[in-house]
Amino acid sequence: MRYKPEYKQKKRQELLTISGQIAKKDGFAATGVDGFMKAAGVTSGAFYSHFSSKQELLKALIEHELQHSFDMWQSNPHHNAADWINFELDRYLTPSHLEHPEQGCVLPTLATEVARADDTIKQAYEKELLRGHALFSAHLASEEKAWAMMSQLVGAVLIARAMHDPELQKSILQANKMIIQDYLAAHSAA
Repeated sequence: MRYKPEYKQKKRQELLTISGQIAKKDGFAATGVDGFMKAAGVTSGAFYSHFSSKQELLKALIEHELQHSFDMWQSNPHHNAADWINFELDRYLTPSHLEHPEQGCVLPTLATEVARADDTIKQAYEKELLRGHALFSAHLASEEKAWAMMSQLVGAVLIARAMHDPELQKSILQANKMIIQDYLAAHSAA
């Protein structure tokens, strides 16, 4: 049966969305092609009509997920730096982001897997992350502050997720939010 090109593209996007959720929740390396495709409701054979290998899926996932993050950052309704940053802190450093990694940012969940991947994967990750970095840099008026803030956000979520006690998790999120706000306020006045 022949499908229209739009159908194949739509199905690929659906596979990326579902595979991204699973990879962020359970880990990419820990999930086989069969697991990704079963969750998407298609056969493993259908996988190969969209991706030539699991590595190609990882590259596509990174591009798809970081595009989603970029779109979210771009949709921030604020234009002045302080309001833009506070909006992002309030959106990112939340208990729901900890409890539902499948719905959250790809950075805290897949960065370690990207670090172990081949250069093609690392280059795709770097290219997409640099787009987000440019957006943060524009709002922070500093490339260094942008790297620091992005790293702080990802690290806070990663460490908080590893804690068992929900109160400790909240404390970690709040502490990082406060430190980022204090740092940016002190360095914007200077």
